[in-house]
Amino acid sequence: NPECRYLASASKDGSIRIWDTLMGRCDKILTSHTQSVTCVKWGGDGLLYSSSQDRTIKVWRSQDGVLCRTLQGHAHWVNTMALSTDYVLRTGAFEPAEATINPQDVSGSLAELKDKAQQRYDQVRGQEPERLVSGSDDFTLFLWRPAEDKKPLERMTGHQALINQVLFSPDTRIIASASFDKSIKLWDGRTGKYLTSLRGHVSAVYQIAWSADSRLLVSGSSDSTLKVWDAKTKKLAIDLPGHADEVYATDWSPDGQRVASGGKDKCLRM
Repeated sequence: NPECRYLASASKDGSIRIWDTLMGRCDKILTSHTQSVTCVKWGGDGLLYSSSQDRTIKVWRSQDGVLCRTLQGHAHWVNTMALSTDYVLRTGAFEPAEATINPQDVSGSLAELKDKAQQRYDQVRGQEPERLVSGSDDFTLFLWRPAEDKKPLERMTGHQALINQVLFSPDTRIIASASFDKSIKLWDGRTGKYLTSLRGHVSAVYQIAWSADSRLLVSGSSDSTLKVWDAKTKKLAIDLPGHADEVYATDWSPDGQRVASGGKDKCLRM
């Protein structure tokens, strides 16, 4: 939707609110979770996903706020979720390989942009509905097909501490998870089968981010470094020291050109 009019927010009060940003008012309140909501995601198939400390993930129909299904399986707080379509939803109608930084170069009506975004989305999504992966304080991840089934496709075990973040690669082939156990683990994006562990950080890994071409993965850690990993060789490619304290946040620009990181040292680095 090129207008991007609605905003969803999740709260410790257990509710999800959908706001109309044009009118500046709350449009819907979705209540069913019994504890804090930790993460909320818009899907591309008209669904909204929420994870909670009540150990469930709920799937809502975004147009009318109806609860479609509740995904159960985690034994502790659900911290984080990722969709196989996250990257294409984030970039919309804009192919990063052909991206421009001049707003005046962006041509096309809203309808054309919508069509382009839909084409890119359909290409990534393929024949199957979008997949969801969730990470929890119970040290496990679950892979779901939330549009079709409330039973998980796969329970992914191996981490020895809670999971901070989980992400699908932009090409949807690999899932990466970052954990307090100092490792990043890679899993098959279709089946959830374990592939490998990336080890090198000497402390908890807080956040990870994929490059646009799915070839590199960057991780930020409480050991004050960022590390760039090669997805093909599954080895460390580049070490990025520089922060004076823990690195809390890291993100790769959707065009693949830059990584930004923020940390306890009050610095934002690029």
